[in-house]
Amino acid sequence: MTERPPHHTPNRQLAALIAEAGFSNAGLARRVDQLGLEHGLDLRYDKTSVTRWLRGQQPRGTTPALIAEVFTRRLGRRLSAQDLGLDACAPVYAGLEFAATPSEAVDIVSGLWRKDSGSHAELRKIAFTPAGLVVPSRDWLIGRPDDRVARGEPAGEAAGRVPAQGGRAAVPRQRRTDRVDRAEGSRVTSGDIAALRSVGELFRALDHAYGGGHARQALVRYLEHEAEPMLRGTYGEATGRRLFAAAADLTRLAGWTSYDIAAHGLAQRYFVQALRLAQAAGDRAYGSYVLVTMSRQAVYLGHGREAVQLARVAQQGIGSGAPPAVQALLHSAEARGHGVLGE
Repeated sequence: MTERPPHHTPNRQLAALIAEAGFSNAGLARRVDQLGLEHGLDLRYDKTSVTRWLRGQQPRGTTPALIAEVFTRRLGRRLSAQDLGLDACAPVYAGLEFAATPSEAVDIVSGLWRKDSGSHAELRKIAFTPAGLVVPSRDWLIGRPDDRVARGEPAGEAAGRVPAQGGRAAVPRQRRTDRVDRAEGSRVTSGDIAALRSVGELFRALDHAYGGGHARQALVRYLEHEAEPMLRGTYGEATGRRLFAAAADLTRLAGWTSYDIAAHGLAQRYFVQALRLAQAAGDRAYGSYVLVTMSRQAVYLGHGREAVQLARVAQQGIGSGAPPAVQALLHSAEARGHGVLGE
């Protein structure tokens, strides 16, 4: 008895988005191939491939994420593989986005934390992509500052911006007991932010003593179960800036510990998101420090040109008024990149 070929349901979601974007089948295939090249993938899709997707065939591997990113760039709004009627897949692009708003930044970074703390081993196998450095560093340098980060409160809590690293509030006398079961929407306090900072110091000490892989997963789970509910909580402007600053620091540390276990694609994504959180915090100096970290990674992986560019962006972003020690750090990062290039 001859087996019948599998029956596919036409993908009307994808068809509607192709029409909205004004793509031809060949044009969509060409753009997917081009985006694949940015990630070191040699793809060979054509108009026949797109016809099969429209008939309901599911593309394999990382392709659904690439297709979603093609439409995101074209239409100017964030689309997932599921929005296109495609199966979820290895998040080849997830985490390299530089969010347009603080709220979107929370969505992206929390999705990264959740994937990394689970059983998504493929996330730790994603390759570092030099092309993925261009847009985040550019948007950090020339993008508009976030006017408002407060959630669930009127703008009057503290209208002025507060430097992200500007002092730490004392921990309240009464110890909180709702750490584990914190609900989204809960009010964030100075004690909560002080706790985030203290946890950061703890994990930093563990990293220095035993190496990044030792407590990396514990750090990521802490971010998922503690930092994310805070970011989705209720806070005013001043508290929100300090909260984003603490989250940026912990996220950069998660990237550094991923670097330590040679998960360089994952580390790159953490650094990009730390850069975006630093922007929400209004902390230009810390953003420059994240860029220096990204430059060091590029040097280690032999990408001298990108390392130089990242260091120069950091220099431009912080300006000439930075303290001499900071200027020395930024210029030494650039010098390492020139060294890789033999200059």
